[in-house]
Amino acid sequence: MGAKTGLLIYADGAVPDLLRQVKAADLPRTCDMMRRLYPGWEIEQRAGSELGYGVYPPKGTAYAASWPGAEIVCDQRVMIDYPSQLPEYLVAASAGRRLVLHAMHSVVDWLAFAVWEDGRLIRSLSLSPDSGIIENIGEPLPFERPYWAGDRPADIIPWPDEDEEPYPLPFHPLDLGEEALRALCGFVQEGRPEPDDIDAYGIDLHGFQVRDPEGPDPAEEEAELRKIMGTMGPPRIYELGPDGSLIERDSL
Repeated sequence: MGAKTGLLIYADGAVPDLLRQVKAADLPRTCDMMRRLYPGWEIEQRAGSELGYGVYPPKGTAYAASWPGAEIVCDQRVMIDYPSQLPEYLVAASAGRRLVLHAMHSVVDWLAFAVWEDGRLIRSLSLSPDSGIIENIGEPLPFERPYWAGDRPADIIPWPDEDEEPYPLPFHPLDLGEEALRALCGFVQEGRPEPDDIDAYGIDLHGFQVRDPEGPDPAEEEAELRKIMGTMGPPRIYELGPDGSLIERDSL
């Protein structure tokens, strides 16, 4: 699985129903929304993206769209371990509306999602195999129940040189993540589309470069990242053996 998401959706009702009705998003309206949700930030227009591609923008970039009844912001900054700690001003912007947060990262099998109704947190879940259940607030939503009941167990191939231990969660977070994305937002990133799924690649988002003037300098962050990458060894590459186990092979 390679799915990654970081998105917020504000809606006047069920998100899938509203997204099925949207047309091209008005740029001035979207810019107004960006100024509300990024108060005091430096915001510059950049190339946009489709929703299907834009749910995980590059760092420092946001993809967004505002329509009557629905607004979307895709930004890595909403990928937080504790969704209940989403900044209060972002939650306050959902007064009288529904707010959905969806975030997942395939590299660490992490999933987080949350739903607010009129500013009140209804459900929040965040978990990964390494950290376990990070946050679990509210009653599981209907689409979650088969996973918690053990009806959707994780199918994991153990890595070589590791003891074969049971997967530390009753299901794979990314499997539930796709189910949550479909139920809450109306589309999926991976897996087989269903007839009622929204065509996320047919919904255009405007692009913006966003920077907190009080935050770290992007150039310094990039330099630090390159420094760290320079200390890393060569990648270890594996392939499936005849018996289904993973076998390390020499790098090409």
